[in-house]
Amino acid sequence: MPVLLIVLEAVALAAAVCGGLLQRGGTLEQALVLCGCCAVSFYYNDLHDLGIVHSFSELLSRLPRAIAWSLILLAVAWGLLPDARLPAATLALTLLLGLAVLIPLRAAAYLALRWRPFRERILIVGTGPLARQICREVDERPHLRVDVIGFVGENVESSTAMPGGRPIFGEVWDLTGIILEQAPDRILVALAERRGGIPIRRLVELRLNGVEVEDGEEFYERLTGKIILESLSPSSFVFGRPSGRTRLHLALARAASIAVSATGLALTAPLFPLIAAAIRLESRGPVFFVQERVGRRGRRYRMLKFRTMRSVDQEDSMWAGDNGYRITRVGAVLRKFRLDELPQFVNILLGDMNLVGPRPHPATNFQLFAQSIPHYEVRLAVRPGVTGWAQTRYCYANNLEQETEKVRYDLYYIKHMSAWLDLRILFDTVKVVLLGRRSDMSRPLSDPAREGPTRVHDTAA
Repeated sequence: MPVLLIVLEAVALAAAVCGGLLQRGGTLEQALVLCGCCAVSFYYNDLHDLGIVHSFSELLSRLPRAIAWSLILLAVAWGLLPDARLPAATLALTLLLGLAVLIPLRAAAYLALRWRPFRERILIVGTGPLARQICREVDERPHLRVDVIGFVGENVESSTAMPGGRPIFGEVWDLTGIILEQAPDRILVALAERRGGIPIRRLVELRLNGVEVEDGEEFYERLTGKIILESLSPSSFVFGRPSGRTRLHLALARAASIAVSATGLALTAPLFPLIAAAIRLESRGPVFFVQERVGRRGRRYRMLKFRTMRSVDQEDSMWAGDNGYRITRVGAVLRKFRLDELPQFVNILLGDMNLVGPRPHPATNFQLFAQSIPHYEVRLAVRPGVTGWAQTRYCYANNLEQETEKVRYDLYYIKHMSAWLDLRILFDTVKVVLLGRRSDMSRPLSDPAREGPTRVHDTAA
């Protein structure tokens, strides 16, 4: 997300709100409540995500819904904080002032993003799979201020076809001359074979002369929020940049998971007998779906969920997505609002899971994934979670290729895990639950906290 744009809009909107309230004799508490409700509504309606709201017309189409959400949140906030209530006339004036600031500012931002002088020109050193994938990912995000101007290769044919028909300017040994001629703003090193192939001296000279030089894998991770498994080295988890994963973070994450689970069980306990009765009335079978899952360090445990599918005796398909016809009407409601996941609070209290982490896979699929997906074993280094980075970013996997893609996101989370990333995942999970939208809308929609493939004879619900 464009952080600068978010900050500018937040400051401008806060100034407009405070100015409007001061003119009408408002208070600081009223201003904070109004700004907070607007900020939450804008976030959950993706108004700050230029990958989704990629045009001015898209912004205008989403504003009415965002305003409606802001009013609903205000009504709830005013019920809790009566002193923060505003007269209707004051609220209307304040919202109009906010729109008068927001709309011109966003229109100027869209113009600036499309103005070529403000775009960053990138030269990719390398012509292999990593270089090509970086180029494709950039092309899929036209809202970014990034242009890939071309490639520098090693022992490549000039006729080699590259994404978008971009040119190969030459080979690595002539990198200095290519830089002088093309004048890129950033160089990405994405060579397939780096040992002895990286012109270290030239890159150091360029870096000292003000040219940005970045590792292609790090750029790819920052751009996509996932990891390229094919070029991943396990040592990157050991010697890579330090993340927020410290003993303190792990302890706090565990304590937060226990606290949220205990509170969640206490608050939702009255729903359990109602859900159980609804399940039993609609279809025969147990109330709970219990399945063996693989947790931290490969330890197996029994995960609990409310049953949402009709039980069957015969095995049909190992992918849960092929068995949608078995979902009951009650199960569909439970899945929509994620109520089927409530029993997993017990798994958290037992130490099997955390609130945030990679979703645990069924034990029946473990051998297949371990043999087919590169570096799958790294996924077992942390406790699995009720929700995770992959569940908020990618689709509900229904084949091995999609499951591999989700593992890319899981390993990104493990490599970069921190308290801030956990909070972001929780916020994004709420967005998915309430609105059914993912953080990365350029990808197929995923099912948050929904486990991956499972075998039919396990009656995966």
